[in-house]
Amino acid sequence: MLLPVAIVLFIFGAIVASFIGVVVVRLNTGQSILTGRSRCDACTEPLPPHMLVPILSYVFFGGRSHCCGAYISIASPLTELLLGGLFVLVYASLGLVVALPFMLLSISVLLALVLYDLAHQILPTSLLFIFIIAAAITGFLAASSPEDFFSSLYTALLIAGSLALVHFLSRGRAMGLADTPLAFGLSLLVSRAALPGFIFSFWIGAVIGIVVLAMRPRGSRMGVEVPFAPFLAAGFLLAFFTQWNPFALITG
Repeated sequence: MLLPVAIVLFIFGAIVASFIGVVVVRLNTGQSILTGRSRCDACTEPLPPHMLVPILSYVFFGGRSHCCGAYISIASPLTELLLGGLFVLVYASLGLVVALPFMLLSISVLLALVLYDLAHQILPTSLLFIFIIAAAITGFLAASSPEDFFSSLYTALLIAGSLALVHFLSRGRAMGLADTPLAFGLSLLVSRAALPGFIFSFWIGAVIGIVVLAMRPRGSRMGVEVPFAPFLAAGFLLAFFTQWNPFALITG
């Protein structure tokens, strides 16, 4: 891994994450995601360019807005750090190959899907479509042979079908239908790591679910809805980057 390339990709990832924040806020609101200045969430004043530098603006101004002094959510710089780090990990895993830009695009759209799901409890069809196309191209270019890609496609259909079955059998209470195409795209993206990623997703979801239930007020019977898209993304990416196969514990 070349350090200069890794640094450039980290910076690029942070910039892309900043743009994704705009997409998540403006998508399906009638606002343009390409034009129009960003505004302060507290006082709605237009933000000057020096307030829009990823990570550095937050650190330099101490987490406060330059125009009104209101605190800025730490979610933005954390998201920029996350995507910058993921870009570097993808480069370390794949190297400078043809599939690299499509993998970076897939990871970027995946982040937008996760953030939108956390904010609105729904996965936009437009972003899902872009993600599946980018993931399919990535999987095809990264496959060692056409047979390897079609094997990944079969696995993706199997995983997506199982989630669709859970949705219909539970009448939508256990899982949203939009998680099905997301899992399909993730399976194509990580190829042979799809089945371990599927298992990791449920493990992560179970742990987070237990924590959320434990943090509820004692005696509360109110249901808790937790979007599953972040767990799917975390599980599949964990399997891809670690290449750890839990099934080896059974066969070994």
